[in-house]
Amino acid sequence: PRTVLAALAAMADRQPLFAATGGVHAAALADARGVLACVREDVGRHNAVDKVVGATVCRRGRRSAPPALLLVSGRISFEVVQKALAARIPTVAGISAPTSLAVDLSRTAGIGLAGFARGDTMEVYAHPERFGLSTCEAAIRSG
Repeated sequence: PRTVLAALAAMADRQPLFAATGGVHAAALADARGVLACVREDVGRHNAVDKVVGATVCRRGRRSAPPALLLVSGRISFEVVQKALAARIPTVAGISAPTSLAVDLSRTAGIGLAGFARGDTMEVYAHPERFGLSTCEAAIRSG
């Protein structure tokens, strides 16, 4: 959880358009240590995700390790999880809520899913082991 929260904080620091306008979304890719590999902004949250997924496809052509984490600055929809699945990104986290379809797909596909990741807390909705948590720890942390 600390890694995810730190990566989201680092993503926020790399959002100049949001800082200037307050009207754009961001998506980022991070490795298992939470180091950001790519941050992109766009008016559409799905477009921001497409931009970072496209960047990872290009990087894989250069034999780099696949990202461990997809971060989003808004709601986590089914389509965002679907894009993570297609890109083989095992974990998704965002600062807002996931939709029920996103939770269902994450559980079925084995993707770790966390929402409301802000400050020093987050809610884990699927596969807590992807965040280094046991099922019991995730239940305690998510209420």
